[in-house]
Order: sequence, then structure tokens, then C-alpha cells
Amino acid sequence: MNTITHFINGQEVDEQARYQDVYNPATGEITGRVALASKEKLEDAVAVAKAAFPAWRSTPPLKRAQIMFRFKQLLEDNAAEICNLLTAEHGKVTDDAMGELRRGIENVEYACGAPELLKGEHSRNTGPGIDSWSEFQPLGVVAGITPFNFPAMVPLWMYPMAIACGNTFILKPSERDPSAPMFIGKLLKEAGVPDGVFNIVNGDKECVDAILESPDIQAVSFVGSTPIAEYVYSKGNANGKRVQALGGAKNHAIIMPDADLDNVVDALMGAAYGSCGERCMAISVAVCVGDDVANQIVGDLKSRVSELRIGPGLENGQEMGPLITQQHYEKVAGLITNGVNEGAKLLVDGRDFSVAGHEKGYFLGGSLFDHVTPDMEIYKTEIFGPVLCVVRVDSLQTAMDMIDNHEYGNGTCIFTRDGGAARYFSDHINVGMVGVNVPLPVPAAYHSFGGWKRSLFGDLSAYGPDSVRFYTRRKTITQRWPSSGVREGTQFAFPS
Repeated sequence: MNTITHFINGQEVDEQARYQDVYNPATGEITGRVALASKEKLEDAVAVAKAAFPAWRSTPPLKRAQIMFRFKQLLEDNAAEICNLLTAEHGKVTDDAMGELRRGIENVEYACGAPELLKGEHSRNTGPGIDSWSEFQPLGVVAGITPFNFPAMVPLWMYPMAIACGNTFILKPSERDPSAPMFIGKLLKEAGVPDGVFNIVNGDKECVDAILESPDIQAVSFVGSTPIAEYVYSKGNANGKRVQALGGAKNHAIIMPDADLDNVVDALMGAAYGSCGERCMAISVAVCVGDDVANQIVGDLKSRVSELRIGPGLENGQEMGPLITQQHYEKVAGLITNGVNEGAKLLVDGRDFSVAGHEKGYFLGGSLFDHVTPDMEIYKTEIFGPVLCVVRVDSLQTAMDMIDNHEYGNGTCIFTRDGGAARYFSDHINVGMVGVNVPLPVPAAYHSFGGWKRSLFGDLSAYGPDSVRFYTRRKTITQRWPSSGVREGTQFAFPS
């Protein structure tokens, strides 16, 4: 049985303490175990990261970038093995795993531009013989707490840029699928990152609390559910840390009467059921403007959802794999039951689905609801499973008001051929990431990722330009060299 421990100061370490089982969600079988760090083990990692910081912050940005170039190549060379680890512990199909890794690699590519991104600003002669400039200096030891649904991509949102900016880093990945983060972390060492600059500490809430309480950790990045994001943000801030905490979502797609409905159905299938719906950018609500639109969309979706190819992610041709755990399966199935009890019309029921030979796997078929209303639990809650809710409205403004009234504001999209409607929607909707005929408007690595309202706690979004600002602090220096032998006398007025 494989045991995942911790990666501290360039080597795997164990503390012979608590462990948690790791499962293959396609079979329900235990495939390994992961160590759960104590507060003392976390502080061991903090100590080595703190000791490594002075030398690393003094390393020229160009040399840091050269390591990132080598790291990118190693990720590409080992992509197949990384994706197999992702599928074995998360369950997503291999094509989806490869897409996840590719998006992560794009963030490494962005970090390769650190020498340009870290250039400060300089002004000569801001006053007589006075020059002024700003620098972007690293914070010190920083940490990332990442979710189960993207065990490769989300960590790569964080530590490549944090490290390229001169910080040292501690990663606390999800304990549900820890193998891929550990494998990738070893590739970073192979690329040339000095021991202590990057560390992995596996764990549960005890480890998270230790990160939030450690006085030597300057900043924390988090991605997960909104209740935990709010907890991380509040506790981290109370302990004087800079925090960015990305939370949950309930992403709506508005379908206008003039939309290309065949393309809409294709888009909704991928956006709602890809990765078994375990994405913070998944479309979980289709808002149809008019009954004619709704009837056609529902009619086409019903057969498509019923025919989803579902099975173990490593088998070719599958479109959807299992959910991550038995507990999450029961949660999603329970929400489907709630939807029926609340009066929504369940057109496709995934609760009785099973895969021959994998009856103990956490497989749930795709589910489709019609006539969902905003007062229903399935509308209000982030289901995080393969469930799409269809809501019927009579106008674009009604649809936008409904989206604006939801507590989450992560992503949304509109399907239309009307440029005016698309422009109005993009300008006025209170959501952080907007797509026009794009169902999953995930920004490219050189932009930044982040929602509004209760989908993001903190002032700066993830990756892209915001990541440079998050992982550095600005220092402004004003300098003057007075002429030798010239005395100017005391001035009591504020300089101008």
C-alpha cells in the first residue's frame, strides 16, 4: 500500500502519527494512505522555509525563471504519469486530467516571465536632485491550501509565481488525492529549486489551523468551499496575514431566444457534466428566456444526459467518471431528492446509475431538472455534482436580477447573437468572470481568476497579474545625494 507523507527540505519525511485512507473512487477500494501533519510537523516545514528565504530572495529573478522553464519541461515530459495519478485518486477522465494539467502549465509559463513582471517603476528628478522608485519585494514564507477537484492545476496557480517572486512556499494539498501534488513537487526539486524553498505538508483541519496561526507565514492562498474560505480569510486576517480565499459558486448560463441552440446544448453538456460537475466554474443553472427556448433546450438535453458515457476515467471514450468520495455521492444524491420533494421536475435521474464491475465505485449518473425556482435548495446550494437545473424566465432583465440576487458571483455566461444584449449583460452583471457564448469563462494565465460576492474573500484574485501583487509588497525609495560642502539649512515645511 502506497503511503504519502510530507516533502520538507527536499526530501520525504514522516512522523509516524495520524493517517487517512486514500481511495480509488472508481472502485471504492483503498489504494493508499496519507499522513496527516501535526502542528509540530507544520512548524518544521515553516522553519526550513524561513531558513531558505534569505538566499532565495537574493537569487536573481532570471535564475528563478530558468528553474521555472525547466519545471515546465518536466511537467510536459511526465504528463501521462501525472494524469494517471489524477484519474486514479480523483476519478476524472484522462482527457479532463490532461486539460487540467495543461492549464496548470500555462501558469508556470507565466511565472517564467518573472524578470519582466517584477520590474519596478522609476522616476528621475521628482525634485531637485531627487530620484524615486518602487520595488516589488517578496513577503517571506507563504502557504497554499488547495482543493480535491484540481489537485494539479490549483497548486500550480499558486507556488510557481510565489516562488518566482522570491518567496518560499508551503503547500497543503487535499488529503483526498495527494499523489499528484507530491509527484509534481519532486519535479520542481529536479528542476533545481533549492531545498527548503518548496515544501508539502499533508493534513486536515489541524494542519490548516497551524498554517493560519503560524506567526512566520506571511500570506495564505486558499481555494475551496465558501464556508471554509470565509473561515480561512477571517482567521488568517486576525493573525495578521495577507489572505486570498476563493470560495463556492452557482454559475448561471442565460440562453436568449436568438441563440444557436444546438451549440448551446453542446456547451451545456460539457460545462454541466464535465469532471462530474466538480468544478467551481461548472454551469449548474440554465436560465432560458421564454418557454419556446426552454422546451427545445430541455428536449435536446434530456436524451443527451441519458446517454452520457460514464465509467472509470482510465477507460477510453468515457465522458464522465465517479464523484470523489462516498460521502460526497450521498450529499449530491440527497440534494436531488430534495429537489424532487420541493416540486422541481426531474427529467433525468442519475441516482440509480451503476457501472458493471464497479458497483462499489462512487458513480452517479447525470441528472436534469426543469421548472426550478430560486426558492429551492437545489437552486441556492452549490451541488458540485452532475446536476443541471433549468429555470424559465420571461426576459433578460429578470434573468440578470436572479443572478445578481444569488449570494455567489463566480462565473456566468450568455448565449446570444445580439451584440447589444451581450454588451449590456457583460457591463451590468454582478459576477467576476463573464462569458459570451463561452460556457466556462476561465481566464488565461496572463489574466486573473476570481469571482465577486461570496465567491472571493480578499482584494486580489488568483494567478495572472494579481498573483504578482499578492506575493510581493511594494517598497518605494526616494533618494537624494546633496552636493558636497553645500549646507541647505533646516526646513520645517512639509516637502513638496
